[in-house]
Amino acid sequence: MEDQRTHEQGAPAPGAETRSLGAVLSAARLSAGMTVEQLSALTRIREAIIHAFERDEFSQCGGDFYERGHIKALSRALGLDPEAMVHLYDELHGGEPPAVRMASVFRTDRRLRAAERRSPNWSMALGVALSLVVVFGIVRVMGGAGGTREAGVEQIPAVPSLPAPGVHQRAKPVPPRTGASARPTVAANQVVVQVKAKRSSYVNVADAEGRKLFAGMMEAGMTSTWRAPNRVDLEVSDATAVSVQVNGKKVGKLGSRGQTVRRSFGPPAPPAR
Repeated sequence: MEDQRTHEQGAPAPGAETRSLGAVLSAARLSAGMTVEQLSALTRIREAIIHAFERDEFSQCGGDFYERGHIKALSRALGLDPEAMVHLYDELHGGEPPAVRMASVFRTDRRLRAAERRSPNWSMALGVALSLVVVFGIVRVMGGAGGTREAGVEQIPAVPSLPAPGVHQRAKPVPPRTGASARPTVAANQVVVQVKAKRSSYVNVADAEGRKLFAGMMEAGMTSTWRAPNRVDLEVSDATAVSVQVNGKKVGKLGSRGQTVRRSFGPPAPPAR
């Protein structure tokens, strides 16, 4: 294995780069236009571990089980085949870990001693049952007393007030509701951003306070809408992979193919009076 990775002077051996798991992960991340920080936020894997994986260093995870889990998570986030990447890891690092024998976990040969065979604690069960009976009786007694008191209360219906004789009251006209008042009010400073993915792209959305509304990969065909007051900040790893609408109006071309762009959108301008 060491002969495939290094020359005599420590340089990469011919063909080793194509079989390097770290090189595959690094190339896929760069192809997706993502930084290590963005990939860490998407997968919840620490940046130090991602850097180590791209250098083919897998000793920081604490074992093969965690290494395989991180490899699968990174592969899914970068659009790679998780099983194929784990298979490549097994080929480069000595194969799958040995299976755990059930006999080593559960000692079936150990006999239960007579002292360990404990009989049911009937005294405790009887005490719990008596406690439940006492509580139930108290609740019934208190509930019956409350019902007796309530039965003595007579409900007197309210008598509607009548106008004095000879006094004629006119009904006040109720103005009809206009269409504008019937519609729910929308805040004037509200910003609505809709993003539709034509190709897979990393998208990061935040409000004016810097709170993240979304951060992750949008696959082709996905459409998402976000609302926030005052401003919405949008970051896209591929400017031509998505189409954007702001407050119902389509936004023009964001940039060139593969270009990472950042745009901020505010509320619509008030109509001229």
